[in-house]
Amino acid sequence: KKGQGVYTQEHTKLVNHIIKPCAVALANAVAYQDLLEYKDKLVDDNQFLQKELISKNYKDIIGTSSGLKNVMELVKQTASKDNTVLLLGETGTGKEVIANAIHCNSARKNGPFIKVNCGAIPESLIDSELFGHEKGAFTGASSTKKGRFERSSGGTIFLDEIGELSLQAQVRLLRVLQNHELERVGGTASIPVDIRVIAATHRNLEQMIAEGKFREDLWFRLNMYPIHIPPLRQRKEDIPAFVKYFLQTGSKKLGLNETPPMTSGALNRLVNYQWPGNVRELQNIIERELIIYNGGSSLNFESINCIKQTNKSSEIEKKEFVLESLDRHTAKYIQDVLEHTNGRINGKNGAAELLNINPNTLRSKMEKLGIKNKM
Repeated sequence: KKGQGVYTQEHTKLVNHIIKPCAVALANAVAYQDLLEYKDKLVDDNQFLQKELISKNYKDIIGTSSGLKNVMELVKQTASKDNTVLLLGETGTGKEVIANAIHCNSARKNGPFIKVNCGAIPESLIDSELFGHEKGAFTGASSTKKGRFERSSGGTIFLDEIGELSLQAQVRLLRVLQNHELERVGGTASIPVDIRVIAATHRNLEQMIAEGKFREDLWFRLNMYPIHIPPLRQRKEDIPAFVKYFLQTGSKKLGLNETPPMTSGALNRLVNYQWPGNVRELQNIIERELIIYNGGSSLNFESINCIKQTNKSSEIEKKEFVLESLDRHTAKYIQDVLEHTNGRINGKNGAAELLNINPNTLRSKMEKLGIKNKM
């Protein structure tokens, strides 16, 4: 309204009457918006944890009373404690299964078990994935996000392939291990976390330290309680149990009515194979045999012999190729030099001088390689 005297004391009284209801309505609207955001975060956390906690269903570990007996003794010793554990072993030996066993036999068994494959997360996203980020921390950060460490609070976090972490991420991880607190990307507040860390790697961390690729102080923190998991070729007594288990689970997965039988020599064939890919390779071989299985026949695993023969042939071919190509290359190089010197071996600018070797040595090489001098 324009002009003076338009609003009266009566208008003031009317406004005063609606101030409180408007304030309550506004407060309710803000609270409702906050509630919706919290609900979305809880749904997100629940979906994330449900996916991660599938791995807690392991009950029996194959090899507990045989090939993994010593490993399981170490697991029993440390499971009830809260110390950091470092699992060492080749790829495919079952480090994740051992991490599950430690978690499920600890006081944290009712808490989350969060797995992180450090080698599968791009370096540009590793900080955000592990430690979370605040809204607006970077382009695309439209809301606050909890990292894997926060989500595992009250439980266990399993850092697989720890050797793949960048040095920058190693620094932040060291702080979490030392102080049990973290800062989200783009944030300044310290957030306490109650976690147990289990790390795993197939790499030689001590060698990486010498090469400047892994922090020594982080290694000291992680190496508090190392557990070495032997490869499958060193615990062949476990192979029959693995075969039975993978045949049953694989048949069910592929929709077979019953588990196919094996020929008499099939198991020996599997036991005698060296399994460079360990348990994971064994599982893949069995599933492949089940896929090509024809009802009424038996599994013989003859593909194992093909793999052995292929590997052996490849090694021989590679060795022969290197030797042949080296001799051929040397002979061609000497012939080119001789052509350049018009066949002259001795003296200034002779072939021996250009090759920087003794003339007699050059003649010996020529005789060995069957090179005839035109001079």
